[in-house]
Amino acid sequence: MINKIDKNNHNKELNEIDCICEECLKEDESVTQNLILKGFKICNSCSISKTIFPI
Repeated sequence: MINKIDKNNHNKELNEIDCICEECLKEDESVTQNLILKGFKICNSCSISKTIFPI
């Protein structure tokens, strides 16, 4: 038996993912992209700074 996917429920789950960086607490579109690619909710700015200064 195949369950049908509820599109409204799926859209609600995507909207629950906020775009707020865990490091600097600023809202940025790159947060969700980095969450998908790297598994961390950080913006590109914080990602670059952690790469250069890993402390």
